[in-house]
Amino acid sequence: MKKFLVGVTALATALVLTACSGNAGGSAPGGGAVAQGDPAGGPTTTAPSSTPATSSPTPTPSSSSSTPKPTSSKPKPKPTPKPAPKPAANAADVPCKAALASPGVSACVDLSALKTWLLQDGKVIYGPVKQLPGKKGHATPTGVFHVSAKVKNYHSKAFDAPMPNSVFFLPGIAFHTGSLSVYSHGCIHLSAAASQKYFTTLQNGDVVQVVA
Repeated sequence: MKKFLVGVTALATALVLTACSGNAGGSAPGGGAVAQGDPAGGPTTTAPSSTPATSSPTPTPSSSSSTPKPTSSKPKPKPTPKPAPKPAANAADVPCKAALASPGVSACVDLSALKTWLLQDGKVIYGPVKQLPGKKGHATPTGVFHVSAKVKNYHSKAFDAPMPNSVFFLPGIAFHTGSLSVYSHGCIHLSAAASQKYFTTLQNGDVVQVVA
């Protein structure tokens, strides 16, 4: 009877140990645990998963999350300085007393200074501008004269030379477009712009004074 009770007790103990081991596959002979899923009861190694591990994709920075580029502020252009107004020509610099005293429009020619002016009622309205008079042997006469004729496109027969914007104040002597580096045969050479101004401003009868 005692042997029977000992056998029953041993069996009950074995059942309890099997239930607590958590091995659903049962016990191998000799008390070794049988690995799950291995019908032969041999040791197995855990096989790597057939599904490759996927690495987390590197987040692509969006335009909103990207660091904004610094905006280079262009320097504001400096305002262009306005040219200073030229001082008004002083009539005191004009050496032609008769032309200054003449009413209306007149002209003054300074042979030595190579300058000329246009005047109106004793005030300078144009000039001084450069002029080139007659050369040695063909000097421009000095004195007080009057405009006698105007020819827009005159051509000198004596010298076979064009004389644009001719304003005559003596026979064969006139203001006209000419070289400012070569002396004339008595006329007053002016630049094209100056000769145009003299041609449009001076009228027949206006005073022209030439001083040495």
